[in-house]
Amino acid sequence: MGVEPIPGTPAALADCGTERALVVADYHAGLEADLKYQGVELDSAADQRRQGVLDLLGAHHPDRLVLLGDLATAIGAPTGEEREEIEALLAAVDVPITITKGNHDGEIESVTGDYDDVTVVDGDGTRIGSVGFAHGHTWPAPDVLGADTVCVAHEHPVVRLEDEVGGSRAERVWLRGQLAPEPFREHYGDSLTDIEADLVVCPAFNDRSGGTWINVAGRDFLSPFLPDGLTDGEAYLLDGTRLGPYTAI
Repeated sequence: MGVEPIPGTPAALADCGTERALVVADYHAGLEADLKYQGVELDSAADQRRQGVLDLLGAHHPDRLVLLGDLATAIGAPTGEEREEIEALLAAVDVPITITKGNHDGEIESVTGDYDDVTVVDGDGTRIGSVGFAHGHTWPAPDVLGADTVCVAHEHPVVRLEDEVGGSRAERVWLRGQLAPEPFREHYGDSLTDIEADLVVCPAFNDRSGGTWINVAGRDFLSPFLPDGLTDGEAYLLDGTRLGPYTAI
């Protein structure tokens, strides 16, 4: 695949042919401030999130950072602590940044407009060389689907793992497999041809943002093209452990 997870982290490196990109999904800046309005008090992890991205950039030296949607948490224009966190991240990154707008990024341009090396694209995504990127809350554009690998987010996939005494824990996972063309052809029509892409569904970078339980009965996917758009999909823990077909976990 053109997108390979970095072991032990909720981030990946994408070999786009023309350049290498660090891929980070669902950053959700300012999440703690948003949770405070809901009565949940947590210390801000803004510094840790930013340093996590900077450490990955320093270790792997990519040509670009792709933020795969939901950089923000508020639906409208980011303000207060959320805006400060986004500005601090954008100012600290020393490579070009591409942001594929997510459902929480409706007015992200109100922050990014001050940064020359930041490009914001619509939610249906963009293609960089051989890799297509889209947030996943809406249908990826046909050009994105024509890439060798399609990388999406939005779902925050997690699994519930139980031990022999009944204890359980949640673990973020990657979903990887073949992109099934049928749902996309039903959406776009028969003019959509030659779809033979791999599909990667990224975990959330922000470990406080919850997620879709992929192995708990009765839990529905959020994306309009999942699970039908993922053929023979397998789940992998962040450390690289293969859990097998996600439908059988």
